[in-house]
Amino acid sequence: MPHPQFDRDKLIVKPLGERTSKLAIEIDRVLPGAAPKNISGAAQTIVRETAERMRLARRAGRAVMLAFGAHTIKNGLAPVLIRLMEEGWLTHLATNGAGIIHDWEFAFQGRSGEDVRRYVAEGQFGIWQETGRYINLALIAGAYEGLGYGESVGALIQNEGLVVPSTDELRRVATEALAADLCGVAPCAKPDLARAAAAVDFLAAARHFNLQPGPLAVPHPFKSYSVQAAAYRLNIPFTGHPMFGHDIIYNHPMNQGAAIGRTAQRDFLAFAHGVNNLDGGVYLSVGSAVMSPMIFEKAFAMAQNLRRQEGRAIKDHFILVVDLADAGWDWGAQGEPPMDNPAYYLRYCKTFSRMGGAMRYLSADNRDFLLALGRELTGAP
Repeated sequence: MPHPQFDRDKLIVKPLGERTSKLAIEIDRVLPGAAPKNISGAAQTIVRETAERMRLARRAGRAVMLAFGAHTIKNGLAPVLIRLMEEGWLTHLATNGAGIIHDWEFAFQGRSGEDVRRYVAEGQFGIWQETGRYINLALIAGAYEGLGYGESVGALIQNEGLVVPSTDELRRVATEALAADLCGVAPCAKPDLARAAAAVDFLAAARHFNLQPGPLAVPHPFKSYSVQAAAYRLNIPFTGHPMFGHDIIYNHPMNQGAAIGRTAQRDFLAFAHGVNNLDGGVYLSVGSAVMSPMIFEKAFAMAQNLRRQEGRAIKDHFILVVDLADAGWDWGAQGEPPMDNPAYYLRYCKTFSRMGGAMRYLSADNRDFLLALGRELTGAP
């Protein structure tokens, strides 16, 4: 017997404009070319090594992937990331659900970041109309259109809107695919069945929220600060890797698990495709203690599986892990620490140290690291 579920339709969902946000992108932005505030000599050596590996990877046509936590966006680093993409230094970007949300809120209203303590006490944390409605709707539309998680939101921002299909179209897509399957028409295209299911999901949302068919304009006056929009414009994969219940969009009644699953699955497979080109490439993990190492180890195993079938292996890759925790252990020189050493439980370092290739750990603020890397790549003093 199914357990009782919380009814999100009963929530009082307030306009995002009523929320007091702590961050303003036009104030907190970090401009490319700025000097890092605090990079030690030892850290600069690692930055130089990383930049050189990135140059080698670019010349060889290999992957240069950047996975980062939400604070990279919250700290105003969008202009730096966009410049790195525009100059061709990154082939793939990946973040968690919160990184997707902060990037969207900055693009939509120029502000992000709420007072968790205050709004939880008021029963209002994360329960904001535009954030929940538009991001979830973008994912529902993206699932129907065959897009990934980050690509769906990037398209919403860059295009400043999306298209709601008519209910007639959605019913037709669903029924024609099911009819072809029942009739045994060969080949029975799996993508058509997946799209049929996404069409039914979209139909449910359209009916529940009385969505009108046709173009839906959603202005994003600050979209020049959106990393997702820039990636969409430049045709660079930007993948989102959410976890159910971790993000404020799950509070909104527009939230639909099927759309989350469809788009996030596409993004994981796109991420794995990037990892499959990592031999001789570079993987940067910046401020992501959970998402980045967890998705990387699964994707890397999948890619290695294919290589082993060919009698080869991914082995000449370079991994740089950047976080604020002090580097009390030299993972490159000393290998994995024993279990009685606290460094053993620095999960992201432990995971990446097991992935082969060369791994470095850098203790630095993400602003300082990315600025130092940008200056090293461009040869700026």
